[in-house]
Amino acid sequence: MHHDITILLATAVSIGFIHTLLGPDHYIPFVAMAKSGPWSLRKTIAVVLVCGLGHVGSSVIIGALGIGLGWALGAMETLETMRGDWAALALIGLGLAYMIWGIHRGLRQHTHTHFHVGGDGNPVVHAHAHVGEHVHADALPYRFSPWTLFVVFILGPCEPLNPLLIIPASQHSWWGVAAVILVFGAVTIITMLAMTFALIHGLSLIPVRSFERWVSALAGLALFVSGTAIRWLGL
Repeated sequence: MHHDITILLATAVSIGFIHTLLGPDHYIPFVAMAKSGPWSLRKTIAVVLVCGLGHVGSSVIIGALGIGLGWALGAMETLETMRGDWAALALIGLGLAYMIWGIHRGLRQHTHTHFHVGGDGNPVVHAHAHVGEHVHADALPYRFSPWTLFVVFILGPCEPLNPLLIIPASQHSWWGVAAVILVFGAVTIITMLAMTFALIHGLSLIPVRSFERWVSALAGLALFVSGTAIRWLGL
């Protein structure tokens, strides 16, 4: 049994890593919202951790219910597929709403010039942007709540986890079940963090000043594309 658990844990590591890496919904939403927020490093880490725990934890609950109630693996997979569809549709709807709001915000931003006389008597010219009637963009009442992403990740399943849990559970190895959950969850969340910050760092190297007014619209587009990839491309 010890040998079997070792192989199972190695499988959990590889599947957790590949599953997360190939799923853009595991990191693109965080990148989009961290850049749009803008979110601090600490806030981004906290949001990824909480969403990752919710993502893995919800599948653990489904798996525990399935094992406890004697569900067949096919029944759990059907339920997980339904949850995946719900998560994808939620992400698509969220992305569309945020993109429309971002376009509206971008169109309302405009740059105008002020003239005044400086202390030395010389004319001074400076330009800045306002939204609407002298309401700065950062003072807009709308704020994207990280809890919205948390709900999406609660809905989103970890499809490969339940088949991994079935093996030690069938042999009544509950420490084996716990080990698989911990390893799979840790690898998934670490990969989510690594991909999120790798992409954020990569984007920081690209000059995007000319696109700043459209950052919210682009964030919404990224969420929409992620949801679409899950729903129709099976990523």
